[in-house]
Amino acid sequence: MKRTLACILALSMTAAVFAGCTAIPAAAPAAQPAEAVEETAAASEEAAPAGDEGTFVFKHGFDLDYPPYSYIDDNGQTGGFDVEMAQAVCEYYGWTYEAVPFNWDAKDAELNAGSCDCIWSGFTVNGREDDYLWSMPYSDNTQMIMVKKDSGIASLADLEGKAVGVQTSTSAYDLLNDEEGQAELAKTFGSLEVYETYTIAFNDLKAGAIDAIAIDVTSGNYLMSGETDFAYLDEELGSEQYAIGFRKDDQELCDKVNAALEALVADGTYDAIGQKYPDIYNYLTLGK
Repeated sequence: MKRTLACILALSMTAAVFAGCTAIPAAAPAAQPAEAVEETAAASEEAAPAGDEGTFVFKHGFDLDYPPYSYIDDNGQTGGFDVEMAQAVCEYYGWTYEAVPFNWDAKDAELNAGSCDCIWSGFTVNGREDDYLWSMPYSDNTQMIMVKKDSGIASLADLEGKAVGVQTSTSAYDLLNDEEGQAELAKTFGSLEVYETYTIAFNDLKAGAIDAIAIDVTSGNYLMSGETDFAYLDEELGSEQYAIGFRKDDQELCDKVNAALEALVADGTYDAIGQKYPDIYNYLTLGK
C-alpha cells in the first residue's frame, strides 16, 4: 500500500513538472497609436535621399505673383518660367513636385521652417551671396524705372518730388534703400510707395495713383505686354543675376538641381520653356 501510494505521488509530481514546462505563447506586440504611425512615416519620407525616385517630394517655394517667373492665375493654377523649370527638374529625377506659393516677404521664414526646399522665383544673387547656397545663375536682369509715356518724366532727375512704387523685398527695393546703391536718388522722391506685388503697383501706375515704378525689367516687360502707354527711362538703376536659393546645408540637393539644369539645357528643355516667355527669353543665360 505504501509502495503504491509512493508511485502515485511520483507520477503526480512528474506531470506537474511537465505542465510547468509547457510553452506559453508570447503576447502580441501592442498596436501603435495612429499618431505614432503617421510620425514614423513622415520621418521616413523626410529622411529619403534626394535622389530616390518616386519617394522625394520637391517643395518649390515661389512668389505667388511674380510673372513671368512664377504666379497663380485666376483659376488657381500655377505658372511661369521658374515653375515650369522646377517641374521639369522633378520630371527628370522622378521626384514629386509640390508648389509652395507665398508672399515674397515671407520667403525666408518659409525656407527656414522647412515649408519649402528652395526659393526659386526670379531670386537675385547679388547682395545675398553669403545668405544662401546658390545654384548656377540662369538669368540676367536689370532694374529700371517704368513710367507712362505722356508723364513728362524723361530721366532719373525728373523723379524729384514724384511718387515712385516698388515691390517689397525685391532688388529694386534694396537698391533704393542702399546707401551704396540708389538711396540718394530715392531721397529725391516725393514718396516711395511699397507694394506687396508689382501687379498692384502697375495697376496704380495705370490709374495715376503713382508716377513711376522701380522694377525688374523682365517682370516689367511682362506687365507691359500688350500695353502701348508705358516705357522705361534710358538710365538703369542696377543689374543682377537670378539663381535658386537653398538652405546652406542642402549641398546634395543643390548639386542635383544643378546637374538637372545642365541636362535640361543639353536636351533643349530649358530653351523650349524659355521660348514660351518672350519677355524674358533674351535674358536667359544657360547654354549661351
